[in-house]
Amino acid sequence: MNRKCSISLCLGFAALLGSSVMAVAQPLSSFAVLAGSAVTNTNPTIVTGNLGVSPGSAVTGFPPGIVAGGTIHSADPVAAQAQNELTTLYNSLANTTCNTDLTGQNLGGMTLTPGVYCFSTSAQLTGTLTLDAQGNPNATFLFKIGSTLTTASTSSVLLINSASSCGVFWQVGSSATLGTGTALAGSIVALTSITLNSGASVTGRALARNGAVTLDNNQVTVCSGGPGFPPPPVTVPVVTVPTLSGWGMILLTGLLVLFGLATVRRLRV
Repeated sequence: MNRKCSISLCLGFAALLGSSVMAVAQPLSSFAVLAGSAVTNTNPTIVTGNLGVSPGSAVTGFPPGIVAGGTIHSADPVAAQAQNELTTLYNSLANTTCNTDLTGQNLGGMTLTPGVYCFSTSAQLTGTLTLDAQGNPNATFLFKIGSTLTTASTSSVLLINSASSCGVFWQVGSSATLGTGTALAGSIVALTSITLNSGASVTGRALARNGAVTLDNNQVTVCSGGPGFPPPPVTVPVVTVPTLSGWGMILLTGLLVLFGLATVRRLRV
């Protein structure tokens, strides 16, 4: 009896902790789309990577939207951890020292090398922005935008000389809106919301801390390669604390009672 109870107790603990191990949140890098309040979609959008929302829970428009190579996480521990990591990332990017002030200039037609570019208010992209990594596959480009990011229809970001979309970050102080047919490279890290108009695409991530991500016949694909995500010196630690649900506590209590009865019987023998 004692041996059976010991085995049962071990199996019980394994079952209880197993749910916590399985719930270890995937890192923020696995999310193609993450919102704070809701994710809404119209028409056949394709999201390659995880899609999540937290603390909100609304995810609408899937289908006709498709999540490929990932999972939808709605107000679950995975999405909650990703949002915690997003807050850390946003603050880290926002506190990065500016190299070049581009306030009042349109990014369209520019060719930029690795660095930190700042806009005290809004930023616009009309046409093509070229990012030249100068042969360094780990090069990073950070655009710090005080308020909004807006792109005109069919605008694009061209990556040359080993530049990677994984090394491009758009830190937006309020909201980002991509015009119809825009092809953006990099991760949008917005304080409020992100809107992708019809046909716009993002090779990177669409990450909104507090508001919604709105999609319409888009393609959002998690980047691969480059300097990694997030790039040094930005680090986002992942800490997992196992927790027990209400049913878990009931099961644990029952197992402990059985173990105690077995011990008493053994002492009486």
